[in-house]
Amino acid sequence: MTTVQADSDTSASLEDATGPEAVKRAELKALAEQAGRDLEDASALEILQWAVDTFGKRFCVTSSMEDAVVAHLASRARPGVDVVFLDTGYHFPETIGTRDAVEAVMDVNVITITPRQTVAEQDAEYGPKLHDRDPDLCCFLRKVKPLEEGLTRFDAWATGLRRDESPTRANTPVVGWDEKRGKVKISPIARWTQDDVDAYVAEHGVLTNPLLMDGYASVGCAPCTRRVAEGEDARAGRWAGSGKTECGLHL
Repeated sequence: MTTVQADSDTSASLEDATGPEAVKRAELKALAEQAGRDLEDASALEILQWAVDTFGKRFCVTSSMEDAVVAHLASRARPGVDVVFLDTGYHFPETIGTRDAVEAVMDVNVITITPRQTVAEQDAEYGPKLHDRDPDLCCFLRKVKPLEEGLTRFDAWATGLRRDESPTRANTPVVGWDEKRGKVKISPIARWTQDDVDAYVAEHGVLTNPLLMDGYASVGCAPCTRRVAEGEDARAGRWAGSGKTECGLHL
C-alpha cells in the first residue's frame, strides 16, 4: 500500500493555465461530455472498460471503503487498478479494516491519501473538535484539499455515486466533467439502486464495511456519522442535525 501526504505547496490549478494545459483541459471536458451521452445506457463494466482504455494509468478509482463494489468492477476491467482511499484520521476502525482487507484480497493497488496535518496538529491550530464547530472547514481540510492534491497525477477518477442516494446526486452523469479539479469524473453505477448494489455484492462476494450490518446506512468519519432509524433516509446519519448533506468532494 502506498501512503501519500497532501502537499501544502500544490502547483497552480489548471483553471488558471494557458497554453498546452488549457488545451488539454478543454479536450478532456469535451471528451467527458461526449462520453456521458454515449455511455448513458452502457453497463457499469462497459463504462469502466472505456475509462481504462482511454486513460490507462492516468485513471483511478476513489473509495470511501463503505464497500468495494466500484473497485471490484474496475479490477475486472484492469487488474491492479489504482484505488485511492482518503484517510481523514477520523475513520472508524472498521473502515480502516475494510481498506486493509480490500488490499489483501483484491487485485488493486491501494493508495492512501492523508491530509497535510494530523488531527492533533489541526486541533492545535484550529482548536479541538473543529468538525462540531465548523464541519465545512473540517471537511475541506481533511477531505476536499487532500483529494484534490492526491488526484494531481490522474486525468480521470471513478466514484461510487448513485442517483438514488439523495436529491443532490439525482442528476449524476455516468461520465461528467469535474470543473473544480479539471478531471473526467466517472460514476459507473450512477443508474444503480441499492438492490443492484446488494445483488452485485452477493453475486461476487464483494467486501463491505461491517458497519453496514450494524445500523449505519452511509459510512463517513466517526464523529459525524451515526446509525439511522428505520424509515430514515440513507444519509440521515451523516452530520445529523446540522443541515449539511455533503462533505464537498462531489459539489
